[in-house]
Amino acid sequence: MEILRPTLINIKGRIYRKNFIQEDNIDDEEEDNDFSYVGPPESEDFAEDETCDTHVIEQTEKGFRCAIDVPSVLYKYIIGKKGETRKRLESDTKTSISIPKQGVEGQIVITGFHKAAVSSALTRVEVLVDGFRKKQPFTHFLSFPLNHPKIQEGFLKFQEEVLQRCSQDRGVEESIFQNPAKLHLTIGTLVLLNDTEVRKACEHLQECDNIIRDITEGKPLQLEVKGIEYMNDDPAAVDVLYAKVGVRDGSNRLQAMADRLVEHFVCAGLMVREWDRVKLHGTVINTRFRKDHTGRTRQGQVERHCLSEDAGRLGAGEREAFDARNILKRFGAHPFGEFELNTVLLSQRYSTDCTGYYASAGSINFS
Repeated sequence: MEILRPTLINIKGRIYRKNFIQEDNIDDEEEDNDFSYVGPPESEDFAEDETCDTHVIEQTEKGFRCAIDVPSVLYKYIIGKKGETRKRLESDTKTSISIPKQGVEGQIVITGFHKAAVSSALTRVEVLVDGFRKKQPFTHFLSFPLNHPKIQEGFLKFQEEVLQRCSQDRGVEESIFQNPAKLHLTIGTLVLLNDTEVRKACEHLQECDNIIRDITEGKPLQLEVKGIEYMNDDPAAVDVLYAKVGVRDGSNRLQAMADRLVEHFVCAGLMVREWDRVKLHGTVINTRFRKDHTGRTRQGQVERHCLSEDAGRLGAGEREAFDARNILKRFGAHPFGEFELNTVLLSQRYSTDCTGYYASAGSINFS
């Protein structure tokens, strides 16, 4: 990180500068960071008003108090190695920060003699939580399911013919194909670290019902899944092939639904915007699924990498690409099928339901 160009973090419309502090023998997973607010000069009145719109700072007999909900998995980042991060926060802000035991869901309580001090400590805790939350692997995702029986049938035919006609091509083998029960279009990913956050995400999904119905007019979308494309620039060294999905009437309603859903969840603070618009694609082949002779994926457990090529958790050097030139030539316009889409799902990344699809935490049926 450049000293003169520190990372800026946006939390609830306020911009904070992330300052790196070098300390000896700090575990990478529990590294300490310091943050400062980038904005108007901080007077006492300004500091008092800084967080009152999102958290209540109560006056008590001994001063002021504020309690905030933080998932237990993030406690260690506020505590720091040997408690150094919490000690520094308390010293800098002249407050006391009480944190529940590791693994116990509860509230972090900040107390101090001055409201401005509690407000300052609260801001710094929020910035720490936001920064380390972004380092967590995603746990849930929004999707349009593609595992309709007709699409699964078309996919299995595609897989069978590719293996019959292209298995001699470098890197092409059965294990890199998607599980037909898990075919889907990823809309966006979420990091939900406890039951409270899952419930909040489900509530926000239900709030999107009117948004979706405005676009679909309460009717299912007639979709066509036809043709394949690849993700990178070289068709001779491909990691991901995906099926192209479109609305049969040629409208952009599917894209509009995806973009509006992402917009809502980004505004709610539950999703991070990665692109200007959602890239809709249904993965059919992904080298992250590749298994070795023992039946294990090259990068570990099968379930860890069966969701999406968008996860980006492993370096490209750890994957074995395949030559897709013959597949693209022979099956570039392969018809997977047509179906009616009437569902948006919030699914859990690692769990599956009785159908083999990802276990649903919430859904919208718009027809």
